[in-house]
Amino acid sequence: MYDIQKIREDFPILSREVYGRPLVYLDNGATTQKPRQVVQSITDEYYSVNSNVHRGVHFLSQQATELHEASRETVRRFIHARSSNEIVFTRGTTESINLLASSFADSRMKEGDEVIVSVMEHHSNIVPWQLQAARKGIVLKVIPMNDRGELLTDEYEKLFSDRTRLVSLVHVSNVLGTVNPVKEMIAVAHAHGVPVLIDGAQSVPHMKVDVQDLDADFFAFSGHKIYGPTGVGVLYGKEEWLDKLPPYQGGGEMIQNVSFEKTTFNELPFKFEAGTPDYIGTTALAKALDYVSAIGMENIAAHEHELTQYAMQRLKAIEGMRIFGEAGNKSGVISFLVGNIHHLDMGTLLDRLGIAVRTGHHCAQPLMLRLGIEGTVRASFGLYNTKEEIEVLAAGIERVSRMF
Repeated sequence: MYDIQKIREDFPILSREVYGRPLVYLDNGATTQKPRQVVQSITDEYYSVNSNVHRGVHFLSQQATELHEASRETVRRFIHARSSNEIVFTRGTTESINLLASSFADSRMKEGDEVIVSVMEHHSNIVPWQLQAARKGIVLKVIPMNDRGELLTDEYEKLFSDRTRLVSLVHVSNVLGTVNPVKEMIAVAHAHGVPVLIDGAQSVPHMKVDVQDLDADFFAFSGHKIYGPTGVGVLYGKEEWLDKLPPYQGGGEMIQNVSFEKTTFNELPFKFEAGTPDYIGTTALAKALDYVSAIGMENIAAHEHELTQYAMQRLKAIEGMRIFGEAGNKSGVISFLVGNIHHLDMGTLLDRLGIAVRTGHHCAQPLMLRLGIEGTVRASFGLYNTKEEIEVLAAGIERVSRMF
C-alpha cells in the first residue's frame, strides 16, 4: 500500500532510543508524531512570512493571510465541506465542543431540554454539557452499549422526546476503538428534527471522512491527532446552523462594527474566531492534511486495519489477556488488562522496554464504570506503525506478565 520504512524516515523521533531500546510508539490516540514536512512549515513561516493576519495592508500580513485562508480551504476539501465559511479554526476538539455547547445552549435550549450522548464519550463531550446542565437545567440522556462495545441503536431511538435538542456523539471511541454507525444515527436524529455534533478526534486521522455524506450538522477534530501541531483544531458546522448561533467569545476579528451602544458581528466563519488565530498552526495543519492525503486515507485505513487485526490475534494468545472492545467495526485502538496486573504497573514496565502506551481511564470514566474497571492499558496505532512493533509489544507484555 505504501513504503512504511520510507514513511518512517519522515518522522525523526521514531529512530530514537528510550532507556537504551528502540522507541516503539503506540500512543497515537493521545497524540501523533509529526513528519519533517509539518515541522519545517512552522519554521519556514516564522522565519519568512510571520505577521498577523487579516488586519494588515503590508506584504507580510497579506501573505500570511493568504496562507491562513488557503489552509481553511485545505480543511474544507479534506472533510468535503460545502463551503470554507463552514470551517471554524479552534484550539482543538475540546474547544470546538465547548464552543458549540455554549453557543447552542445559550440560544436554543432552556430548562428541561435534552442532549443525547453515549456511554463511551470522552470527558470533553460530557463535561461541557454538564456545565450547561448546571447553568440552564438541561438534561443529559445516555445511549447504552453491549458488552462488545457497540452502541444499542434500538435504545438510542427510544431516547428522543419532544424536548430533545441535540445529539452529541463520538465517531470512534478512544478506548474501545468502536467505529459508531454515525451516518445511520444522524439520519435517525434528523427524522426527529434534531441536529447532530460528531466528535471526530479519533476518526479523521484513520479514515476518510465526508461531512456531507454523513450529513453531520457539526463535526470537530484536532490537528495534533492527525500528524499536525498542537493547539489547533476545527469545528465544522453547516452554514445555516452557524448563522443561527451567537458568538462564543468576544474581541478582535469577530466584529463588524463596535460602539458603546451596540456591536455587530462579522460574517462566517470569523464570527467564531475572536482574537489572533494560530495562523502558523493552521498552515502546519494544512501541511499535515496534505501529507496524509498524498499517502491516501484509504491506504492508511487499510494498513491500520491490518495492524489491528494482527495485534488482536497476537495479544489474545497471551495468558490472562482481557481486551475491552471487540466491535464488528473497530479502529486501531486496543485497550487491555492482563490478569491482576495493575494497568499503571504494566504501562510503567513496558515503558522501560521502550514501548510507549497509555494507561488510566483515558478521560472516559463513565465508560470505565460501565466496564467495571478503573482503567486499562491502551495501544493505539498510526500510519507509521509496523507488525514488528506489535511483536515487540506482545513480547513485552509476556515479559511483564512473567514478572508477576
